[in-house]
Parts: sequence; C-alpha cells; structure tokens
Amino acid sequence: MAVKIDKKIKGYSVLTPEDKAREAAAAVPVASVPRETVEKETPQDNIIQMHERIERPEVLIGSTYKIKSPLVEHAMYVTINDIVLNAGTEHELRRPFEIFVNSKSMEHFQWIVALTRIMSAVFRKGGDVTFLVDEMKAVFDPRGGYFKAGGVYMPSLVAELGAIVEEHMKSIGLIHDPEMSAHQRAILAEKRKQYEDRAKKNSDVTETVTVAPAAPTQGAAEDIAVTGDGASFPPSATLCHKCSTKALVIMDGCATCLNCGYSKCG
Repeated sequence: MAVKIDKKIKGYSVLTPEDKAREAAAAVPVASVPRETVEKETPQDNIIQMHERIERPEVLIGSTYKIKSPLVEHAMYVTINDIVLNAGTEHELRRPFEIFVNSKSMEHFQWIVALTRIMSAVFRKGGDVTFLVDEMKAVFDPRGGYFKAGGVYMPSLVAELGAIVEEHMKSIGLIHDPEMSAHQRAILAEKRKQYEDRAKKNSDVTETVTVAPAAPTQGAAEDIAVTGDGASFPPSATLCHKCSTKALVIMDGCATCLNCGYSKCG
C-alpha cells in the first residue's frame, strides 16, 4: 500500500520486532488497585512520637524533688511524671507528661496550679519542650533572689522550679549537659589546690605572729568551708555569672571560679 508523504522527512528508524512487542504490551489496560490495599502493603513507620492525642496510661514513672526556699515557710515538693514511648524497642523514649507542686504553704497556691497545668499541657503537646527551662530560669523576683545549698543563686522561686525541670530533663536524656574535658578538669583541680595551699600558708603565718587584737584586714586567711552539695568554696567567694555559683575568688589578681573554671583573664 502506497503512503503519500506530504511533509519533509527529518529522520527515520527501522521498526524492530521488539518495538512491536512493546507497543502491544502498552496497549493492554492495567487493572486498578484499591488505595487501601496499597497502604496495607506499604511498610509503615510505627515509631510513636509525643503528641496531645496520646491518652494517659494507668501507671506513669515519676520523680519528686524538694524545694526549701527562704521565700516560703514550708518546703515545696515537685513531682514530674514521665510517659515511656515505644517501650521495649530500640526507639524507646521517656518524655515528661505532667507536673505537680505540693506544699503546706497556700500563699502561692493559685499561680502554682495555673503554672503546672500550663506546663503539663506543653509537655503533652510534644515537640521540643526544653525551652521551658530557659523561660522559667529567666524569671526574677522584684524582692530579690536567694542562694540555695551549694552557693547557687536563684533569682526567684519560679527559677528554682525551672532548675528542677532542667535537672529532670537531663536525667531522662532530653537535655545533654556538655561535660568538661580532662584538660579542663585538670586545670580546675590545679586552681583549687593553689587556692587551698595559699589559704593554708596564710593561716600558718598568722599563727606564728602574735599581735594585739585588731580588725581583720583584706587578704587574711579563711577556711575552705563546705557550702552544700559536696562543694567546698571559701565563705568570701562571690557569685560567678557563668554558673550562678558563689565560687568566684581572686587568684593572682584575676577573678577565677572554683566551680566551673571561668576566669576573667581567660
């Protein structure tokens, strides 16, 4: 059969038997597969993440912390309950689920209940909840803060509550505290030993000199007293702005922290 070509030929190719078989296969209609079948056959990710639709289990793992602040007459007890997601798997995760604060003191009852309910709602929402720590630790009491055991300064009662939440999140792995390197620990231990040796030397010199009683002068010897939490800092130490611990002393004319190693001179 003759075929009339009324257009300009730009190229050509030879039709092979393989091309004919491919065209025949393409002409066969493909049977449609229901979407439900495809979703069932497709492997799903069964890792459970924290979200607000997760129902509260009958049993939760909890930890209770004690706050003894000079701002309130009675101690406060902070309980944080955690939920365990993907238990028994490699994706097991422990997340805070709710928080309660109990105390005999009733003057702060109203705002404590409101705060703990809001915090519990944020915990159940999921996502990154560690921002609560920074927000709470930044709250200052206009009447002034206080020092807790260990010489750590707390600007407010809310800030200490935030410090407890931070400690709890560190214990369950939500917050990772950068540890000091071996070199930094060695330098800090050396500075503490130098300060203790200097204090002991000044004490020995004072004992050998007998003078009439006089008012204490700057630079006199002082004992290294344990201030709490196993930390031993001199009573005259001042507040370190980096770690908020009363452990800043003057060594060789430079302010040096005996707790975190901070030095004003670098």
